[in-house]
Amino acid sequence: MIHRMISPAVVRRTEQWFVRQGAPTMIEGYGFRSHVLPRMLPALTFVAVGSLAWLVLQQSAGLSRWVLLGLIVAVMVSAWVLLSLFVRRMPNFSPRMTVLVLVVYAAIPVITPLVQSAIDIRFTAPDGDADPEPVWGALIWFVVVFAVAFLATMLATTYGLGSLLKAAIRHVIADLRNSVHLIGRALPPMLFVTLFLFFTGELWQAMNRLSWQRVSLVVLMFAAITVLAAAARLRDEIGRVEQDLRPEVLQVACKGTPLSGVEITEPLPPRRLNGRQSRNLLVMLAIRQLVQAAVIGLALFAFFVVLGLIVVTPEIAEQWIGERPTPSKLFGVPAAMLRNATLFAAFGSMYFSVISMSDAEHRRQFFAPVIEKVERTLEVRAVYLDVRERAGA
Repeated sequence: MIHRMISPAVVRRTEQWFVRQGAPTMIEGYGFRSHVLPRMLPALTFVAVGSLAWLVLQQSAGLSRWVLLGLIVAVMVSAWVLLSLFVRRMPNFSPRMTVLVLVVYAAIPVITPLVQSAIDIRFTAPDGDADPEPVWGALIWFVVVFAVAFLATMLATTYGLGSLLKAAIRHVIADLRNSVHLIGRALPPMLFVTLFLFFTGELWQAMNRLSWQRVSLVVLMFAAITVLAAAARLRDEIGRVEQDLRPEVLQVACKGTPLSGVEITEPLPPRRLNGRQSRNLLVMLAIRQLVQAAVIGLALFAFFVVLGLIVVTPEIAEQWIGERPTPSKLFGVPAAMLRNATLFAAFGSMYFSVISMSDAEHRRQFFAPVIEKVERTLEVRAVYLDVRERAGA
């Protein structure tokens, strides 16, 4: 129970705190028009102004072309910064404003190629005879790019992916020593499975002929398996998070937040999460796990490259492959070696991520801080909802 009234300004600052924590869906009444679209505005403006670069570059040449491109980039960055400052106030768009923003954004990818076509016809085809195919090709390309940018921005904004990614990278850098320790623990059993395969001649032959596009598809398959396994495990983790909403626990959770001055005298009831909020917590946990897996994968890639450089001489590689190895652009290292290292690093990262999620030591070192962050988010949310109801926000 919270005794004294809290101003609506504290409620708004708490909502901004949720956004910075990468949990914007914890905001009560969170919706596309009220919260997502205003925060999407800087990115949408960046994309829209960027389309001007294409139009200007089509009409410029020489030094002036690069000068104009620099001016356009400066305008794009300035628009991003200014609009970012504006949306920090978390404005609530009216239905008319929402329609206006969406219509303007949808019209730009149609108008830009048509303007370019009109300019081409005016200056390069005075008789009015112009081929419409390039116009329709550019129009379709623009529409696809704008649609993909809109969907990606909407998903990233809805679930706070930018804040979560920055937080995950900071945690990985801080935990780098532990990551090296875990790699040391993981290498022996993993090498028992993969080391002899790395020196298989048939595999070197396949990797020498396999394109990087196909190798990328194999890596994506391993990543998909990792994500599926992590999603199943992380859903169980969230189900085990206990919402301990005693006053002393809530007071500790609210320290360092806009609710730090709130006096809590009685336990608060747990609040039910909707589907979007549960997905937000899953994303919070999954990003941390995937960034950590990427760091481990990079370390494994470096290990296999160094191992190949030490053990596999050019003569041995040529004997295994049956022909002179195709050199890569990286210091002339055989491309088969890099592809092999990529394949085994992806497999090792997947293997380690899946196995280590059930390891008690790994959970203590890497899962506990993230689980604590989830618990704190839920505790602050309980106080925020109680304060919001009493403030009439």
